[in-house]
Amino acid sequence: MPDRVAEALARLDAVEPVLCAFHEVFREPRVEVDPSLPFAGMPIAVKRGERRSHRDALTARGCVPIGLTTTPDGSTPWQTWGRNSRGLTRNPWNLDRTPGGSSAGSAVAVAAGVVPLATGVDGAGSIRIPAAWCGVYGLKTTSSERAAVGVFTRDPDLLATYLDITETPTPTTVWSTDLGFAEVDDEQASIAWSAASALNPRPADLVLRDPAADWFTGRCGPNPALDALFETADVLLTPTTPGPPHGHDGPGERINTALTWAFNLSGHPAISIPAGFDADGLPVGVQAVARHGREADLVAVARSIGKVEMPPDRVL
Repeated sequence: MPDRVAEALARLDAVEPVLCAFHEVFREPRVEVDPSLPFAGMPIAVKRGERRSHRDALTARGCVPIGLTTTPDGSTPWQTWGRNSRGLTRNPWNLDRTPGGSSAGSAVAVAAGVVPLATGVDGAGSIRIPAAWCGVYGLKTTSSERAAVGVFTRDPDLLATYLDITETPTPTTVWSTDLGFAEVDDEQASIAWSAASALNPRPADLVLRDPAADWFTGRCGPNPALDALFETADVLLTPTTPGPPHGHDGPGERINTALTWAFNLSGHPAISIPAGFDADGLPVGVQAVARHGREADLVAVARSIGKVEMPPDRVL
């Protein structure tokens, strides 16, 4: 077994009893890989229930899946956490807080250093929210459907490899605290802005309609306000979430997807980038959104402003 796979399984064994990030572990993963492949021998985690084609594409490039990660079970509200037979999936920065959902286990597996890359599916923020709350990068790719595949990682260079990007541009950026309608905590906005300000974004003249009604009725398609914005800017920057990760009893009345789900309906690629930490030591994310097919702009932004740290050992 390649050293990287063995090391990943050893790390999994050390943290899994506490974090519960995996639904199933592959103790004898396929390891015969061509060393010339871009991800040759790299262990990854796969979101349970995602499209097999996404996993197969990564294994064809040399990745070695070591397990399926947790997602909400039938008794769990869609906004919140993963679960398996051993209990709740926990945020590695604070075990009393949720890692977000629905790609909970994948975000935790990357944040805790089990694997360098994990897959996810983002239907309303299901990659970006757990990425923000676990302090890692979480990418949603361009999609003509509401749900889009993507990945979590601690290394933006792996995003470039995943996307087969060799060069990144210098994008022009704009900033919106609330997209014109969302209620965002001051601390979340301030920390996200502090990270985004490294790119000198100009204020965005943007007022979106709250997408809740469109999301619940499945209305996807062009958004004229976003189309107009992307005529004059390459990347829109916002906080990823309106507030910090909540406890395991649920989000209450807060809509954690307020800043993310508009871009599922419009199909734009988007990423959550680690921005820093709040007063309670919990990660905060800054979201970047680009034109359709312009994931390279998101990688450029991620390389410019991401701040990734490991969770404290005292928690794990």
